[in-house]
Amino acid sequence: MIAEIIAVGSEMLTPYRQDTNSLYLTERLNESGIGVAFKTIVGDNLDHLTSAARTAIQRADIAVFMGGLGPTQDDLTREAVAAALGIELKRDHNLVAEMYKRFAERRIQMPENNSQQADILQGAVVLPNAKGTAPGQWLETVVDGKARIIALLPGPPHELQAMWESECAPRLREKVPPAAIASRILKVAMMGESAVDQRAAPIYKKHPNVETTVLAGQGQVELHLRATAPTRDEAQAAVDQLAGELEDEFDDAVFSAQGESLEEIVSYYLQMRNVKLAVAESCTGGMIAERITTVPGSSRSFLGGAVVYSNQLKTLFADIPPLMIEAHGAVSKEVAVALAENIRELCNADIGVGVTGIAGPGGGTEEKPVGLVYVAVTNGHKQDVVQRRFFGDRERVRRWTSQLALDMVRRMLM
Repeated sequence: MIAEIIAVGSEMLTPYRQDTNSLYLTERLNESGIGVAFKTIVGDNLDHLTSAARTAIQRADIAVFMGGLGPTQDDLTREAVAAALGIELKRDHNLVAEMYKRFAERRIQMPENNSQQADILQGAVVLPNAKGTAPGQWLETVVDGKARIIALLPGPPHELQAMWESECAPRLREKVPPAAIASRILKVAMMGESAVDQRAAPIYKKHPNVETTVLAGQGQVELHLRATAPTRDEAQAAVDQLAGELEDEFDDAVFSAQGESLEEIVSYYLQMRNVKLAVAESCTGGMIAERITTVPGSSRSFLGGAVVYSNQLKTLFADIPPLMIEAHGAVSKEVAVALAENIRELCNADIGVGVTGIAGPGGGTEEKPVGLVYVAVTNGHKQDVVQRRFFGDRERVRRWTSQLALDMVRRMLM
């Protein structure tokens, strides 16, 4: 079975509000073995909402509408769903009486427009709202010979979540065959999306029972794997089988098999091997240190370091000889290696990282263009240094450089 979630409200089509309810509902539906195939956001326009409702009811087994059940003129979900189904709305006067009672208990006169919240789809079951005034609705119907479930839920998250748990989830368990969804996320470092898919596609195409999605990030590509089966063990076995084959193909380029970030993996390896790390950063401006220190417990392995943006501070804080900078330039293999080795010794660390480059948008030359970076990692016995040129804006160059540095640390630790 597949579901569609329709978020109703013009405010979510502005830069100032986001639909967060759908994340909660997706998780709840997935727990029941139901995949969410579509998510739609529709403004408070009757024609647009009716069209979206008609489409959702045609293509999804379960359509969940969120919002638009209030008392104002722009709360149009009930009318739109009724129009899409070609059925009538009927006012439930018992619900109206309950609303009047609730307002009276608060010693507030109920505005007459609140009564429209009691307009119920023909054949629908009213879902009590323990947290607010707008009741939900649950309708089981047949459209073009296909069984459909339609749920109308209030928009406020605390109302929606309470109604889903108490009213919708039990009904869904009675209607949906037992199923389970299992998922894995593999993350591949420092490869492009097309390069990853070229190698991964021949493998995941042999597993049609596992849905595979390839997502590109900055300095990494994620392979999202998801399978649905009658039991959790069967679904997990299908996902794990494909994940294992992909890990064999990409070998140590896969830095995470359970969705962890690169900084989490690096911190894990540092702590597991009882290794101390220090960094000397120029063009990344402290981004490597910032990423590592977002991981809880990183203080057990990350000592710190220095942001040596200027040539003077490269000399003062990382002991780089001025003659080296004069001879090779601040952006050079030699300076990157010296930064890594010197910061390791100055901080009494086991591993040192040195980074220098030109993040842009200015500062580049024909010989040393914008995006050129050098990253060095050393443990006192082994030394790795990489020259790369990253394209894009300043933030992208810095992010890719920090990703490269962390991945080099990971590989040295491995």
